Amino acid sequence: MKKLAITIFFDAFALMLLGLVIVLSASSTYSLNRFDSVFYLFNSHLFKVVLSISFLILFSFVPYELYKVYSKAAIFIMVGVLVYTLIAAPNIKGAARWLNLWLFSIQPADLAKLVLVIHLAYMLDQKHDLLDDYRHVYIPMFLWIIAISSLIIVQPNFSTGILIVLISLSLLYVGGARLKHIMTSMLMFISSGGIVAMIYPHTRERIFSFFNAIFHGGDPNLQVKQALYSLGSGGILGVGIGNSMQSNLFLPEAYGDFIFAILGEETGFVGTVFVIACYLLLFISGILIAKKAKDRFGQLLAFGITISIVSYALVNMAVTIGLMPTTGLPLPFISYGGTSLLFVCIGIGILINIALSNQKKSGSADNDISGHPLAEAET
Repeated sequence: MKKLAITIFFDAFALMLLGLVIVLSASSTYSLNRFDSVFYLFNSHLFKVVLSISFLILFSFVPYELYKVYSKAAIFIMVGVLVYTLIAAPNIKGAARWLNLWLFSIQPADLAKLVLVIHLAYMLDQKHDLLDDYRHVYIPMFLWIIAISSLIIVQPNFSTGILIVLISLSLLYVGGARLKHIMTSMLMFISSGGIVAMIYPHTRERIFSFFNAIFHGGDPNLQVKQALYSLGSGGILGVGIGNSMQSNLFLPEAYGDFIFAILGEETGFVGTVFVIACYLLLFISGILIAKKAKDRFGQLLAFGITISIVSYALVNMAVTIGLMPTTGLPLPFISYGGTSLLFVCIGIGILINIALSNQKKSGSADNDISGHPLAEAET
């Protein structure tokens, strides 16, 4: 387990280090034009990376069992924060997602995702023998998912809300909930979510643009089109760090949501495969930590954190290459940003603590979760 903790730490560190390099390259032109300094956005991102690593290290020493004690209070507070965000957050580009906290701003949705995973892991741990009770056990858990995701969707932040639902339902399945209950919940949410998606013009436009490009040969939206140009220009080895053409204001949000395209242009196929391999290593290590954890709560918490980080990475890369409608989700550890990077690193810190807390405990069958995929996984 200690080796898994070390692996996850250096894997995340390598991705953040690469992210620093690509953010500098992708943001330099924009920084120069907007702030009259090539290093403006890079300096901001560097500070956030250092802060995030500090929190990663801090949370790796916090016993993960403590989260069970504060889980219920945290989820109630989180609902209140999300409601307050809808009321008080400034409208930026048509969305109220950010809260200003004096010296810095946070996006509560990123924290809500982590808090929900912790609370669901706690509830699944406490009520694992009663999960067949649809009305009194499953429904209350699903209502927490609906409450958090709905408050995020109406910000509007549709993509984050939908992904939170999918991550949460995956956690419920692994925790032992019945598949028919999960499928019923998913169909219900997809139906209602599709209706809500059509209400917001920007979401409706992204969806129609995506399907038009797929079924009628139309052009994808500007960002995806320029991202594909960027990736196609990279070849096998890339054009070299700092030599991207698309980062010269051709690709909007080149240093944020579409940074994977700049990475592909500058480092080529080799660089993109390296990044994908890092996420795969993170996924395997996280699942092994979940498999070997000594208690059910640790297993579920490790799985939830792992699947949430990897899901964000997969969706971001799928959007960049045009396999999904544009979502606005960052690439974990690499994209420019603060709140997302901070809470992803806190999640990694929790994963490391789970691994270190169980390093002397063998992954015996007595400590597995009977009846779900983690219990059947190979050590």
